[in-house]
This record gives sequence, C-alpha cells and structure tokens, in this order.
Amino acid sequence: MGLRKPRVLSAVTGVAGLAALAAVTMVAAPSKALAQAPSQTPSAASRPPIVYVNPPASLIPEGKALFAEDCQTCHGVDAEGSSRAPNLQGLGAATIDFWITTGRMPLADPTVQAMERPPLLTNQQAEAIAAYIVSLAPGGPGIPSVNLQSANISRGEFLFSEDCAACHTITGVGDALANNVFAPSLYPATPTQVAEAIRTGPGNMPRFGPGTLSNQEVADIVRYVEYLHAPDDRGGAGLGHVGPVTEGFVAIVFALGGLMVAGYWIGGRSHA
Repeated sequence: MGLRKPRVLSAVTGVAGLAALAAVTMVAAPSKALAQAPSQTPSAASRPPIVYVNPPASLIPEGKALFAEDCQTCHGVDAEGSSRAPNLQGLGAATIDFWITTGRMPLADPTVQAMERPPLLTNQQAEAIAAYIVSLAPGGPGIPSVNLQSANISRGEFLFSEDCAACHTITGVGDALANNVFAPSLYPATPTQVAEAIRTGPGNMPRFGPGTLSNQEVADIVRYVEYLHAPDDRGGAGLGHVGPVTEGFVAIVFALGGLMVAGYWIGGRSHA
C-alpha cells in the first residue's frame, strides 16, 4: 500500500501538467494562427462561382458595323427578327456570344440545325456584336466567367446525369434525337460556352435559370464537362468513352478470337 501513493501522486501531477500545457496551448494557438494568417486577397475558392459581365459600351460602334455586315440580312436592321431568323433583342450578351464563338452563326442555311464549327469571327468581334444588341434592348444574362476552383466534380457528375446525360450521354459525346435533331458533343466547348448554353438554352436545349440550377451547380456541371475532355481512365483504354457497346464489341472479338485460336491449336495437336 505504501508503494501505491507515489504512483497516484505522480499520475495526478502528470494529469495536472498536461492540463496546464493544454491551457497554455489553447491560449497561444489563436495568436499563432493570426500571426500565420495571410493578409492577401480572397483565394480563388472564395470568389463567386460565376460572374456575368456585359461587354464594354466602347465596342458598340464596332458591333453595329459587324452586325450590319454579317447579321442584318436575316435578323433585321435593329435585330428585331424576320421570317428567316428570330428576334435578338433582350436575349442578353451570353446568347449572342455563344452562337458566334461556337461558329453556329453566321448561318448559311437557317432551315437546318446549326452545327459547331470554327468561328468566322474573333472573340472580340463576338463581344462587339453582343454589346451592340444589348444596347438596343437590355435583358438576359451577361457573358459568364466560371470559377472552377470552387466547383465540385462529383456533384457536377450527379447534376449532369440528371439534367444533361439524357441527350448528351453521360460521357458528353452527344447523341441523335428525334426529327433529324441531335445533341452535339461537348468536347469542343469551353467553360464559358457550357455555362452560356445552360443559362440560355440554345436550339432545342432547355433553358436552366437560377431557379432550377444555382450558379454553384452550373459551375459544378462545367467542372465535370471539363473533366470529360481528358478523363482518368484507370481501367485502361477509354475506347472512345461511349459505354458498353464498344466495350462489349471488343470483348466479343477478343474472346471469340481467342477461343477460335485455342480450338484450332487443340485440334491440331489431336491430329498430330
């Protein structure tokens, strides 16, 4: 019994020492954290997921001249539309920028679905035309700048599978729809163009406003589409990323081929 008291006393003393050390650490920790906190501007992750900006008014004269040269024939003198093309007033800069930067406009034949192609106008010329049309009648979203640093790729995949994969497929390669209409591949699209398409609904695509998809959710989808451009194929060759059709075909070819070779080899040995 006499030997147990020092041990108890030692244990109590040790606990008290640890408690005192913890108290000192808790007091000192905030000052240390403050000393190490950077006095810099907010990080990229803390910025808004999307910022919508209209082109500067200084581009309006250039845009007016370009519109008269490339767009007026179909869309009318003041972009009010005609029997050949829709009214552009009030659609916003994002709509105009999307159609021009993806090469869908100017369109040679307005009776067929516009296809993505190398753009005929530069990005600045597209912004200039957008600036001119916005000056005629404001409205619609501006050109989006997407912050992918704050985007979540897993959440983007889930949202894409819910709202986009039915037409574009889960791998974004596009697919044929009804009445000679198709959902295009998303591989050539830039983050700005993906966000523009979501917010403006070009062609037969539905328009997803802020009440349906928040800016953060749009940024998440954009992040997933960006991932599709160069996915991490840990299982081996991607085989075009078109799903089980290609994979099944390759498996059948190799499996049947292997069986035929094995059968031929076994049959040859039995006749030897």
